[in-house]
Amino acid sequence: MTLLLLVLVLVTIGAVVAVVTGRVGGAMGPATSTRPHRGLPEGPVSAGDVDAVRFSLGLRGYRMDEVDAVLDRLREEIRERDEELTAWRTAEE
Repeated sequence: MTLLLLVLVLVTIGAVVAVVTGRVGGAMGPATSTRPHRGLPEGPVSAGDVDAVRFSLGLRGYRMDEVDAVLDRLREEIRERDEELTAWRTAEE
C-alpha cells in the first residue's frame, strides 16, 4: 500500500512538472502582470523620466542588472546633454 501511494505521488509530481515546463500540452500561458508598465513619457525625455521607468516582473523576465545598467547609462547621457544644452543657451543670451 505504501509503495503504491509513493508511486502515485511521484507520477503526480512528474506530470505537474511536465505541464509547467511545457513538455506536455496544457502548459502555462505567457506571464502577465497586474501592475501597469510605466515607460517613458511622450515627448522629450529627461533624466528624471528615466529614473521613473519601471518594468513588470514575470516568470520568464529579464536580467534586472543588465536593464539597470542600460538605464543608468541612458540617464547619465541625457543629464550630460541637458547640461550642455543649458550651457549653450545661456552663452547665446
